[in-house]
Amino acid sequence: MTTNIQSVHFDADKKLIEFANEKMNKLKTFHDGLINGEVIMRLDKSSNSENKVAEIKILAKGQELFSKKQSASFEESIDLACEALKTQIKKHKEKQAGAKINIDDL
Repeated sequence: MTTNIQSVHFDADKKLIEFANEKMNKLKTFHDGLINGEVIMRLDKSSNSENKVAEIKILAKGQELFSKKQSASFEESIDLACEALKTQIKKHKEKQAGAKINIDDL
C-alpha cells in the first residue's frame, strides 16, 4: 500500500510523518487488499485546544474507507482515526469473506 501524507497550513516534522507512516503500515496487517492510503493533517480554526484534525482515506479492493478525528495532538488524532479504520477494515474483510462463502454455497 502506498501512503501519501499531507500537512495543510503547517509543516509536519519528520517525527510526525514517521508516526503516521508507522500507523498506516500497521493497518496493512489487517487486510492485504489495501491499495492506497492518504493522511491529511490540518489545524482547525477554532479557539478550542483540540484543533488538530487527521483525515485518513484508504482505498481497498471494492471500497473506500474514511475516518476523520480531532483532538489536542496530531498523534492522538491519527491514532483515533486508525482505530476507527481498523474496525472498518475488519468489517470489510468479513463482508468479503461472507460474500465468497455465499457464492460457494450455491
